[in-house]
Amino acid sequence: MVDLTRAPMTDGLGRRIDYLRISVTDRCDLRCRYCMAERMKFLPRNQVLTLEEIALLADLFIARGIRKIRLTGGEPLVRRDLPDLVRRIGRHLGKGLDELTLTTNGTRLAENADALHDAGVRRINVSLDSLLPERFAHITRGGDISKVLQGLEAAHEAGLAVKINMVALKDVNENEILPMLHWCNDRGFDLTLIETMPLGDIDADRMDHYLPLTQVTEHIRRHHALTPLPYRTGGPARYHTVGGMSVRLGLITPLTNNFCADCNRMRMTCEGRIFMCLGHEDHVDFRAALREGGLEAVQPLIDRALRLKPARHDFHIAAGAPAAAVRRHMSVTGG
Repeated sequence: MVDLTRAPMTDGLGRRIDYLRISVTDRCDLRCRYCMAERMKFLPRNQVLTLEEIALLADLFIARGIRKIRLTGGEPLVRRDLPDLVRRIGRHLGKGLDELTLTTNGTRLAENADALHDAGVRRINVSLDSLLPERFAHITRGGDISKVLQGLEAAHEAGLAVKINMVALKDVNENEILPMLHWCNDRGFDLTLIETMPLGDIDADRMDHYLPLTQVTEHIRRHHALTPLPYRTGGPARYHTVGGMSVRLGLITPLTNNFCADCNRMRMTCEGRIFMCLGHEDHVDFRAALREGGLEAVQPLIDRALRLKPARHDFHIAAGAPAAAVRRHMSVTGG
């Protein structure tokens, strides 16, 4: 039998690790320009964990002290029978697991919102970088924003709290940030702004569209007071109240304001690799151990992963800097 009574997970720097992000697939039905190359090569299906294997590993991590799980991708809702996995993991809610959440591009949310809520999901993040149909189609290389808007309506009707994730892109969507803030406020959504990250080869120079959020907040403050909030959701975002609005504004600033000191996260890819940091290539591979030795063989690998967790990421964007800090795309590790 696997020993499920070990002490909570702590890394070599004494940080408590209680948040696991699980990428259930590297595939996506969009090709966002800052995230993917136009012609992506996805993993062969036999290299991807089955939903049963993901559920077993989630069971083990919860027993080891993980309190929050976020399902990501790629686009998690392109994975067939994902609601079955959500239900399986959702059985732990209130019994070791505090929260089960999902990050999605929203294109398949309309047909899945009720099932997600029924399985125990109460809060989702939806990636949306523009409200303008033509600009949305450009950023996503052909996406249909109407599907996302229908999904957001379905999420609201199902009782899911929504946070919009918007990557700030210079000369692309920077003139939409303030309108997006008002749009979210009118609909009861929160908004998190994200600096572009140097992950994977995207056939472009990220410096061309890198927009520091220090510039963005300066612009917002000309219209609304921003006051820091102690509110946290377990991730790297730092939240602010916005004067005259009920919306919470989150900022994820890997480049202008490093947030690694209190990192509580690890990420598992759809092929069973554990990355202790988004900005490093070091990882521990669970798939072979799980398939050959079961959960007993995975236990010591969790401890090895904890020892590997670095103090901070190595993200850097500047003229003449390498195009990507790591070779893998965001869709491989999960957002």
